[in-house]
Amino acid sequence: MTLMTKADVEPLRVAPDAIEEAAKLLYIRALKVLPDDIKAGFTRLDAGESDGTAKAILATMIENIGVAERTENLLCQDTGIPIFNVQIGRNVELDGWALKQAIRRGTERATKEHPLRSSVVHPITRKNEHTSCGAHVPVINLDFVEDDRLLRLEMIPKGSGSENGSFLQMLIPADGVAGVKRFVVDAAMKAGGKVCPPTIMGVGVGGTSDLCMHLAKVAATRPLGSRCPDPEGAKLEEALTEAVNSLGIGPQGLGGDSTTFAVHVEVAATHITMNPVAVNIQCHSARRASATFTPAGLAIGF
Repeated sequence: MTLMTKADVEPLRVAPDAIEEAAKLLYIRALKVLPDDIKAGFTRLDAGESDGTAKAILATMIENIGVAERTENLLCQDTGIPIFNVQIGRNVELDGWALKQAIRRGTERATKEHPLRSSVVHPITRKNEHTSCGAHVPVINLDFVEDDRLLRLEMIPKGSGSENGSFLQMLIPADGVAGVKRFVVDAAMKAGGKVCPPTIMGVGVGGTSDLCMHLAKVAATRPLGSRCPDPEGAKLEEALTEAVNSLGIGPQGLGGDSTTFAVHVEVAATHITMNPVAVNIQCHSARRASATFTPAGLAIGF
């Protein structure tokens, strides 16, 4: 009997046309259908909210979600900056340049064929090409995972209201955990109602300044109910969620207990003489969609 080895297994190959179509569908889906974990988060916040005005605002938000899905309309008029997180598994054959161009074409097609309001402009001239694309946009983040013959695309439209709620501070080791907590709470107070709470607050701790900010965005776009894999990060999540919700900012900044669905933390090793901390905030319309290619076919989800 001859045993098959990994070398004998046919690698996963995904045609650029399939990636393009998936990118197009994900952009539209993310803008229209809110993930189930966020809907459950609304239910949880509404059940625990003690302020009458806050409960009325939450009810309006929940109704908006229902109307958008029943009428196949957008959850928010801000179509955001398109971000694609790409996970590449083992035994996958992929042309990186073709992948990048396919995602760009899919984004353009979604914008023109749906049609969507393009929110992407040149940073100096402010010219809008009405494609949701530009220099270095769509943003494409690549990561490599252990899964065999898997390619996953996650699409996140990042609106300016929440993206403007981004903060970075280069702390020093002497600031300790107390300094991290103080910075995050201060960021929540500075953002106030401008980031359309209730939010998911993403916190990156460690790394370099750019890695730290990237980790904050990864944290902000994680599903509700997920936990930081680092035990100390997980403890920090619990403490910060309680602290931020005690501020009384509430839905849309008009008071209440429901300032954040959760504070999520991601950590990275850092230099002995520094401890960068970053915050990136996701608004209550915490949109995302994903496509997973495997030998069994294509699966669309969140």
